Amino acid sequence: MASTATKTCVLHNYGSHVIEELAPRFPKVDFIGIPTEGELSADAAGDVLVTSSLGAPNMAEVLTRGIQWIHVLGTGVDRFPLHLLQDQILTCSRGASALPISEWVLAHMLAYEKNLPDAWISQKPERWFIPPQHAGTLHGKRLAIVGLGAIATETARRALAFGMEVVAFRRTRKPSPLTEVVVVDSLVELLPEADVVLLACALTPQTTELADDAFFERCKPGVHFLNIARGELVDEAALRRALDGNIVARASLDTASGEPLAAEHWLYSHPKVRLTPHISWSEPKALARVYQDFEDNLACWVNGQPLKGVVDLEAGY
Repeated sequence: MASTATKTCVLHNYGSHVIEELAPRFPKVDFIGIPTEGELSADAAGDVLVTSSLGAPNMAEVLTRGIQWIHVLGTGVDRFPLHLLQDQILTCSRGASALPISEWVLAHMLAYEKNLPDAWISQKPERWFIPPQHAGTLHGKRLAIVGLGAIATETARRALAFGMEVVAFRRTRKPSPLTEVVVVDSLVELLPEADVVLLACALTPQTTELADDAFFERCKPGVHFLNIARGELVDEAALRRALDGNIVARASLDTASGEPLAAEHWLYSHPKVRLTPHISWSEPKALARVYQDFEDNLACWVNGQPLKGVVDLEAGY
């Protein structure tokens, strides 16, 4: 799980300006920049690789240069060429964006319940004190979450503070990190009574288009559907049918299949869709949190300690 050499060599092809700033804090580590395309120099070799979640065109060659551990500067690995890995360890900055993404989810849930921005006025209304449309409340509503990682956990924590009931479905039978969150065994148990459904799971071959017609048919009419994970988790034709058929009353999406979307895509104009361009992670310290995970893991590596955020290559996340 760690380097036994007196000197560790880190190859990096992403975030170079930040990686190089680590040098003063790691005097026993050499940081060497490499290209993302084309052949490597004959002497380019290292124990560790820092790269993007997309990998690089020359990744196959890079991995032959002694690499034992790869860290992806991102929170997901569904676009990383996992098939190229042999016995290397892969880690990612899992959970680094949990806080801002959970706030994005709560903001959209509240906006829907409180009729925002429609309730804002810019001129004198016909009547004060009586709204044209009564606001809803999160209190007492049931939030169903698919996946129970860091993002889902932080979202659940905030939803519980608003008096919501939270249930979750996850791949493993690990207990919930929050005692108030009930973990169920299947989507059949999760969906029918939910007022709000959130996709917060990893994209794998098993979860691709998880939200299909059968998924939405299990939901009760009027559900608020949110996706902050990957667009490919959703069969968008099925989502459109669920919206038009009044099963889904609102779809709040921060991601869509095939990003960036073409200008004529229907998600831009559907009256029940609220779409943001994959920015739920945004906050002042977002990138610093991602890089901090690598710095913490590098300290573990040079000190012979177990790494954090290790990807289960069989599961795909």
